[in-house]
Amino acid sequence: MSIETNKLSFSEYPDGRLDAKNAAAYVGLSTKTLAMFRSNGKGPKFIKRGRIFYYRCDLDEWLNADGKAVSTAQLRANRN
Repeated sequence: MSIETNKLSFSEYPDGRLDAKNAAAYVGLSTKTLAMFRSNGKGPKFIKRGRIFYYRCDLDEWLNADGKAVSTAQLRANRN
């Protein structure tokens, strides 16, 4: 299924999976950045079935997780 919301366009499998390219588009990151996050454990949950897939619900959960801040100073303080 191809979904287009405003200027966001991505394709999703019927079971809610997105490949890495579409997952990156969905969360607004490059595929390389998403791969780097996956490598260091900072990204959303994923599955590997020959290729990397993400479930849309896991992407939404990751986007809405803790880490929201009102300033960059607050984010720096939270990292320490």
